[in-house]
Amino acid sequence: MSTKSDKSKVSIWCLAAIAAVPLIMTLGNSMLIPVLPILEKKVSISSFQSSLIITSYSVASIILIPIAGYLSDRFGRKKILLPSLAITFFGGLISGFASWKMNDPFMTIIIGRIIQGIGSAGAFPIILPLVGDLYKDDHEASACLGIVETSNTFGKVLSPILGAALALWIWYIPFFSISVFSLISFLMVLFFIKVPKKEDEPIKLHDFLQKIKKIFKKDGRWLYSVFITGAFIMLILFAVQFYLSNILESKYDIHNIKKGLILAIPLFFLCVASFITGKKIKDNIKAMKILIISSLIVAAATISFTTHLDNLYWLIAVLSIFGAVLGTILPSLDALITENIDKDQRGTITSFYSSARFFGVAAGPPLMSFFMSKNEAYLFYSFSALAILLLILIAKSINADSPA
Repeated sequence: MSTKSDKSKVSIWCLAAIAAVPLIMTLGNSMLIPVLPILEKKVSISSFQSSLIITSYSVASIILIPIAGYLSDRFGRKKILLPSLAITFFGGLISGFASWKMNDPFMTIIIGRIIQGIGSAGAFPIILPLVGDLYKDDHEASACLGIVETSNTFGKVLSPILGAALALWIWYIPFFSISVFSLISFLMVLFFIKVPKKEDEPIKLHDFLQKIKKIFKKDGRWLYSVFITGAFIMLILFAVQFYLSNILESKYDIHNIKKGLILAIPLFFLCVASFITGKKIKDNIKAMKILIISSLIVAAATISFTTHLDNLYWLIAVLSIFGAVLGTILPSLDALITENIDKDQRGTITSFYSSARFFGVAAGPPLMSFFMSKNEAYLFYSFSALAILLLILIAKSINADSPA
């Protein structure tokens, strides 16, 4: 099939529906970060407890993402995507009504967040293999993956501003807004995404597991490197966002919309870098490897300086550089997996990768909360050391000519 026919198949509205899913799933989690200090006061909970509102969402996703990936390979992407968005819708309602009506809503909020996490397991992770299904040409797939990752990162840019603005109106409105956004995404997916019909019979579970085993035996070295790097990027990103959200209030006395705007600055640079990288790398594995390694070097340098910067302007400048280098890594990781795994196993393999990323999201805020009560500098130094170890791992495991 020609590239031209591929382009005609994927309409602008279809592309918008694809991009909307990661945007909305990101809003469903990141939007709550600037609200956490407010929630701590309203619900009378500790900083560690508030971090669990992010973690509970992500833990549920970690467990179920591989299952959703297999089901999407077997039954179709859209048949898993739509119910998942519906589950996310109901999870948001539960957390919202608990915050609104209950005197002691914390545990019910957590239950709602777990339900949201269950829904998210079959949403954003399914988008990556869906792109591979829609585009036969690797160049077009890479460009679309860049848009997907940019939409994801744009959600992170928009999240602190939107979350702070909604919380300024009524503090629990962000929970309800998650349901509204999920409903919009559900309708867009329902009407605009047309998934190609699978001509082959679905593979049996035993045969499928044997194929997955062979993939990891053959390509496990570079796949594990990508998984670990993806987990690390999200770990460090959410830890830093949690840290910045807290010190803007406690140290600099910055609140509400102003706080949201400042939180969005490093994420804006992450978004721009992600968009440019997705456009430029195409299917160039050598370029991906160089970008990942060089970006990890810069990330290690910038994060080690973070706790020594008392001037807010310098802090935001350094974190903006940090955000930009993370933005160059994420599309490269997406493309490495999506373009080098056969379509029949793509959903499951990308789901393992997404699960690894959610592990980082889950661990980041509580880890930072713990170290902030001790000495956060130790955690930042550890992040810097881990970045150096990861770049060595990437250098050794990913061949410049072919991951395999």
